[in-house]
Amino acid sequence: MTTLNARGVQVNRHAQASDDRVRDVDDIRAVLFDFHTTLVDGGDPHRWLAQAAATTGTVVPEHLDAAQFLHAVWEHADVIDPEFNRDLSPAEHRRVFDELMDHARATQGVDIDPALADELYRIMPEQWQPYADAVPVLRSLRDAGIRIAMISNVGIDVRPVLADVGLAEYLDAVVLSCHVGVVKPDARIFTHALEALGVTADEALMVGDSAKADAGAAAAGIRTLLLPRTDGRVHGLEAVCRLVGVPFEPEQY
Repeated sequence: MTTLNARGVQVNRHAQASDDRVRDVDDIRAVLFDFHTTLVDGGDPHRWLAQAAATTGTVVPEHLDAAQFLHAVWEHADVIDPEFNRDLSPAEHRRVFDELMDHARATQGVDIDPALADELYRIMPEQWQPYADAVPVLRSLRDAGIRIAMISNVGIDVRPVLADVGLAEYLDAVVLSCHVGVVKPDARIFTHALEALGVTADEALMVGDSAKADAGAAAAGIRTLLLPRTDGRVHGLEAVCRLVGVPFEPEQY
């Protein structure tokens, strides 16, 4: 039998009742979102590089891999900082970035001038822009009474970025590793988010992109959705509304 759930979405109650282990979507009261490459895109590395070069008067490196290296700069960081220490303080975050520039010179022949590296780091947060479906999904969740948190492994305070790009108004809590002193996948950072929202693990859904960091939520008893990094404008966040059982009215992307 198909009925409407409490949020106005059709559900098949017979199919749902066939497995007692599956909890009703009505039980999800909160969604935890990762930040980088989940709610926001990392930006165009060519534009990032050109913008920094124009400001400093530095010649853009001719090596074709310079922009590509920047595109995945924090994935490269996993090699030299596998424990995410960069996400515990601004000083460590900057130190690892500088080490990444050295790593690029030594292993890939990508010679980024120190002045250019300084400017790249300074304007990096300006490159982060929401996916086209981020705000519509957050708005749909909020309008349905779902509590929302952003939980991120990051060594700098990104709350000003959240405000600048129009995401802050939809968030009930922001949990940053550099503020709470622990990084994903440690269960304690997820506990911080749950407590901030006033929900239990089985009342929440975690949405992220990292099989290493964000999947830690599953070990903490939180239902978890992983959406691998995408380069398009739309990230597939509509799936969150379907999982939670919230009506979604897509805007013109």
